[in-house]
Amino acid sequence: MSSFIDDILGKLFPKKSKPINIKENFKQTIIDQEETDSWMISEEGLTLNELIAKNYHFKKSGINSHPEVHILNSPYANGFAFSYDLPFNEKTFSHIFFAFGRRMLDLGYRRVSLDRKIEEINDDVKTTEKQYFKPPLSNVDFTQKIDQLFGNVSIEKVSINEKPSFIKVLVTVYSDHMYQKARPFDQFIEELFEKKL
Repeated sequence: MSSFIDDILGKLFPKKSKPINIKENFKQTIIDQEETDSWMISEEGLTLNELIAKNYHFKKSGINSHPEVHILNSPYANGFAFSYDLPFNEKTFSHIFFAFGRRMLDLGYRRVSLDRKIEEINDDVKTTEKQYFKPPLSNVDFTQKIDQLFGNVSIEKVSINEKPSFIKVLVTVYSDHMYQKARPFDQFIEELFEKKL
């Protein structure tokens, strides 16, 4: 008898399934890495990199342009994000995400993780691909303060329902007395967007 009542109650008040929440590490294939490297120095790559840099500086001056850039400021973290918009397409958006990561390696950083998080939020599925970078700690003389360069850097590419949404670059500084003062964020921006990208 209880199973009949459970069936009726189950149909009237279905149990909500547990939302999706997956986190996994992944790798960029050698072919994809080579394609990103070539794209970085292509006319398209240089033009899109320059567009984001220009829109970043416009936003700092109070001017909005497309794709829109958002400035992120706090005492210990600074960054920016930009929306997926023309002239980007899914492929070039992915390229610039990896190109920023490649640029961090050029600046002397080490990548400590490359992961993907897929989570269900209400009726949407949010996918966040994230590259996380730290300053090099090899050959550190612990009698001296450690050079943190600009601090730790995370680069995220967020998609909603498999459609690109935005890329966020965030620099978090160490406030620990063991570290030298971080280099200025404005210098980070200049070096990130340097023509080599």
